[in-house]
Amino acid sequence: MKNSLAGSIVAMVTPFESGAEDIDRVAWQKLVAWHVAAGTNGVVVAGTTGESATLDAGERDWLLESALETAAGRCMVIAGTGAASTAVAVAQSRRAAALGADAVLVVAPYYNRPPQRGLIAHFSAIADAIDVPVVLYNVPARTARDIDPETALRLAAHDNIVAIKEAVADMERVQRYAGSGLDVLSGDDPTALDAMRHGAKGVISVAANIAPAAMSRMCRLAAEGAFDAASAINAQLKPLYGFLGAESNPIPAKWLLSASGHIGPDLRLPLVELDESHHAGGRRLLESLEVE
Repeated sequence: MKNSLAGSIVAMVTPFESGAEDIDRVAWQKLVAWHVAAGTNGVVVAGTTGESATLDAGERDWLLESALETAAGRCMVIAGTGAASTAVAVAQSRRAAALGADAVLVVAPYYNRPPQRGLIAHFSAIADAIDVPVVLYNVPARTARDIDPETALRLAAHDNIVAIKEAVADMERVQRYAGSGLDVLSGDDPTALDAMRHGAKGVISVAANIAPAAMSRMCRLAAEGAFDAASAINAQLKPLYGFLGAESNPIPAKWLLSASGHIGPDLRLPLVELDESHHAGGRRLLESLEVE
């Protein structure tokens, strides 16, 4: 499972410095190395959790190249390449493929709310343009457009479209995809284990930013069918899942990583630091999790 689209895949934060003007390159490399050592199966670079909307092309390139160099084949490196514009998404996907990404994660085009036939045309254009695996990303709470199951299954007929990150907590949908041969990666930490019970191969996780070893163990146990043991870990992680929803992602995740010494506190506007009312609860959570 180490070098496949399965298990615990972390949707990585992007650490900043200098008031969020620059990427903290040392912290980034340390984060990637930490995930490899913790058994994380894959890292997503420049996804939603990585504040992709605020990154320029040069920063995207450096994050991907650095992750590939640091991971050195020990885990998958997946590039977030989605955009509201199909032309931009194609260009970003081509660039990621040229730099050596193991796969691309492509969110449904946001804001313009295309019909389902528009989604088919959008994702097909991206998959036609590159020769690396494409993972669809369905998160209608952010994009205002659901990838309907019929659309996802039509797209799955494309040789390059291999999986879907499904943030809709619909186990019938997960089971239908899994039964049809479309690999599913949960995009919702609180229901990820339930999704794995219904056939998902793993999770693309925000919580893994904070507790990578625990998420890795939980996914490995689930893959082995040891759901009682996996459920025990999941129960321990539930307070973390709750805290990560206190404000918009990745605000709580970056605060926890900053409080535990992994990164600085900076986010790029319009995101701002976690409201002070949540700080005491966050510190108690870190103590209970014993984050390294």
